[in-house]
Amino acid sequence: MDYSSVNVSLWNIIIQLGLIAGVILISQFLRSKLAFVRKSMMPVAVLGGFILLILKYIGLVKLDGELLEMLVYHCIALGFIAMSLRTTGGKLSGGGRRIGLRSGALIVGTYLVQGVAGLIITMGLAYTIMPGLFKAAGLLLPMGYGQGPGQANNIGGSYEAMGFAGGQSFGLAIAASGYLCACIVGVVMLNILSRRHKITSTGESKSSRDLSVGFFQDKNELPVSDSIDRLSVQFALILLVYLLTYLLTKALAGGVISLAPGLTDTVNTLLWGFNFIIGSAVAMLVRLLLNKAQKSRIIEHQYQNNYLLNRLSGFFFDIMIVAGISAINMEELSGLWLPFALLSLAGAVLTWLYLRWVCKKLYPDYYYEGLISMYGMLTGTIGSGILLLREMDPDFSSPAANNLLTGSSFAIIFGAPILVLVSLAPKSDLLCLATLCIAAVYLVLLTLVIFKAGGKGEREGN
Repeated sequence: MDYSSVNVSLWNIIIQLGLIAGVILISQFLRSKLAFVRKSMMPVAVLGGFILLILKYIGLVKLDGELLEMLVYHCIALGFIAMSLRTTGGKLSGGGRRIGLRSGALIVGTYLVQGVAGLIITMGLAYTIMPGLFKAAGLLLPMGYGQGPGQANNIGGSYEAMGFAGGQSFGLAIAASGYLCACIVGVVMLNILSRRHKITSTGESKSSRDLSVGFFQDKNELPVSDSIDRLSVQFALILLVYLLTYLLTKALAGGVISLAPGLTDTVNTLLWGFNFIIGSAVAMLVRLLLNKAQKSRIIEHQYQNNYLLNRLSGFFFDIMIVAGISAINMEELSGLWLPFALLSLAGAVLTWLYLRWVCKKLYPDYYYEGLISMYGMLTGTIGSGILLLREMDPDFSSPAANNLLTGSSFAIIFGAPILVLVSLAPKSDLLCLATLCIAAVYLVLLTLVIFKAGGKGEREGN
């Protein structure tokens, strides 16, 4: 085997990870030395991502876009697996289940707000100043903002095959715009809330303030003097859970496809696109089995270390954020700049207004954490929601991070009708109009679910 630089496949991942590591360190240095950067509350990983993006576009570095997308995909799942393996939190009482259901309704309700606004914009343009515009193009707004680049790419590609010239690039551009919106608008709102003294955290973890032994380890954990390092055990648990996640997802996809071959594309998109949810569920099961084994004296010590799992989840999310921002690639949008600008602006503003209204009722005890994290997720990805939340709640002590996860699980169920509407809307002008009306009615119904599905004791269940 050739170990020299000629072997690109051998060294490429090291080069790309080295670039990511370099901009993270540079960003941390800038934040520690420059007061205006520190006061801006811009997360280190976000600053690093934009630095790397600029370096890419001025030609100083060459990035592997495919590898960066792989890092984003895997790091989201690995980060949530690490969070779900922790021995505290994540247990859903009756109130917690209701919050998960209502959070799912909130997520899909936001998709519908974006979809209704998107259809009004593109249908309005098509019937007035842009008669050649693909009328259903507005549905790419919830696909790009709400569900991310994967769905935006898939639906945009299918619309392109149905006559929307440049549909795939348009979908990806909307998704990139959403991610930028999550980062830029999210950071601006963090600064506004901080100046108004609505939030007080500056992203400092308790680990820099609380140095008691109890913070770093629980009772009956593996002894420090054991033959294996505790960090190695945490990595082993995370990677084992991810392997089990892969095997389970592959089995589920194969089973559904064998029973209903016509659903192949939809099933693959849902299962593999939301593998972080399956991974979190598997992690919770593994955590439960380890707990049972310890109580039954099958194993002597607790294997998980919450402090290290928190740090590892932060590590994976930092890599994901830098890779995600630096991978942004705005495709050529010749002739589509007006609908692109209108959709992007509508998505940013209406998503904020809807979430601000609903989150006050849904998350009264942690309104700002719930609002900012949901806004980050529903304009970008679940990772951008996490990065904004970490500036306010670096130790994930509020239920907001868990709501992103459990809400996404329920959103798969609530969101199933949307996939049908998205596929039917382009087939005719009448179906496009019908989709707009059905989406508006469904939005009202889900909003009622959000406000009416609560119950006594819910606050305690959080």
